Amino acid sequence: MSQTRFLPRNTNQVRGLAQYAIDFLHLPLPPGVGRGEGSTALPLPPREGRGEGPPASFSITDSPDNGPSRRVLDLVEKFFLDSLLCGVSALAAGTNAPTILRAEALDYPALNPARGATLFGSSTLVHPEKAVLANCAAVREWDSNGTNFGYDPARGNTAGEFGHNDFYPVVVAAAQQCGWNGPQLLRGMLALDEIRGRLAEVFSLKSHKIDHVVHGAIASAVVYGAALGCTVDQIESAVGLFIAHAIPFRAIRHGQQLSDSKGASAAISTELAIQAVHRAQRGFVGPADIFRNPEAIFCLFERPARQGESPFDLELALSGDDFAIAGMHFKLGLYEHQSAGAIQGVLDLLAAEPGLLDSADAISEICVTIYEPAYHIICDPYKWRPATRQSADHSLPYIIATLLRKALEQRTADWQTLMLLPEDYSTVALGHPVTRALMERVKLEHGGAEFDRRYPEGIPTRVAIAHRLLGTLQSELVMFPTGHARNTAAPLADLLAYKFHALASMASGQPGELIARLGNIAGKSSTDVRALYDFRIHGME
Repeated sequence: MSQTRFLPRNTNQVRGLAQYAIDFLHLPLPPGVGRGEGSTALPLPPREGRGEGPPASFSITDSPDNGPSRRVLDLVEKFFLDSLLCGVSALAAGTNAPTILRAEALDYPALNPARGATLFGSSTLVHPEKAVLANCAAVREWDSNGTNFGYDPARGNTAGEFGHNDFYPVVVAAAQQCGWNGPQLLRGMLALDEIRGRLAEVFSLKSHKIDHVVHGAIASAVVYGAALGCTVDQIESAVGLFIAHAIPFRAIRHGQQLSDSKGASAAISTELAIQAVHRAQRGFVGPADIFRNPEAIFCLFERPARQGESPFDLELALSGDDFAIAGMHFKLGLYEHQSAGAIQGVLDLLAAEPGLLDSADAISEICVTIYEPAYHIICDPYKWRPATRQSADHSLPYIIATLLRKALEQRTADWQTLMLLPEDYSTVALGHPVTRALMERVKLEHGGAEFDRRYPEGIPTRVAIAHRLLGTLQSELVMFPTGHARNTAAPLADLLAYKFHALASMASGQPGELIARLGNIAGKSSTDVRALYDFRIHGME
């Protein structure tokens, strides 16, 4: 049976989150495990991060209630590996923002090794907030790692805020300072995803033009602070500092061509959140009770029904299967996740009617019917002439046209073969004449209330292809495309293995060894965690 922690709206929920993280990260150990015979508590890390870490024999299932289930921990491992391979491949490709921010981080070497963290492909210890900045930027650059849509109807929490598994570098930075082993690292990453995932279910930032990375930055401050041994007061100050001083708006995602700011948003916000923790740990006092502050984002944009409340209750898992991560989705390629339904619809039509693969010229129209907010995000007028990868992977016309071009070239409807990878967003690919011709035939429609009400339960999309010889072919309504948490029919393990190998091959001549190094976190010692990123990335010194 799952156990949960309930944080009602008429309480100081920031303090509740702080206590949740402290308790979750430091669950009791069996007698005899720890510092001395009979010790039953995992020792908190020293304030300056020095001293021996917890014993290597610590198991993630050592709590009395058996803790998170194996299924949940396996999901953490998969999402973590997915994010790491996205990050190292982006660096290997020399992408702009990750390369710049990594160079910036190397300008901030850690003067105290016990308070340092490492960068992807390096053993150099740098300031933790700079390691988080660089590594989170690399993870997010391809926009190809895990996604959530903030949907938990069982609890009545269906705010539908987006989010991504971008923030694991925060927990690795903490683990490297605190001497954590693999099981503890997994627990920390799960706690971070639980907090940001539950916030996404109860408060829609996008409805107020606030960037979705705010939920992840809050969760990062809470979990990082708890890991470093901060008090509840200090964690509350850190969260208050971030919310009061550093809220990003969705302006970073608007414009004719998207910039580096879009991909680096999570990284920059999280750098600020981690710096807020360091300041609070040194004694800086930030605004208290920020979720109920009438001038802060939550109550300012969604006035509570009663004075002294926040706009929402929060409920967080402590054990079992019912963690937020169980409802998160994998991206099987490079594409804005809202387009996954359209990708599935096209592939379903191609599989049902192979004659569609005979000629691009015979395809006269590709009509995609989709829901809000997808219609606004990936179908707006700015997305019809993408000139950068950041714009193209948020352009439904480009995504569908590229997928069709590849299918016609290779005469297949196989997702694995047609998986959209970084090469499909190169300068050459962006200007491919067949892709551009097919884009001219794409028609996008908003499905109205009938489609809108089905999101965020699923990704409601329907595709119709008009063909000069075959007539008009229409897909079924797609709700749970391949990669969606509720799709149990697709060969997810095989598709992830293909994606992982493709990304690892960009970063290493021995992709299997790299995947093995970054995988199996549950079996890693504290020494392994400390050296996790100490490997060479193609094209980098």
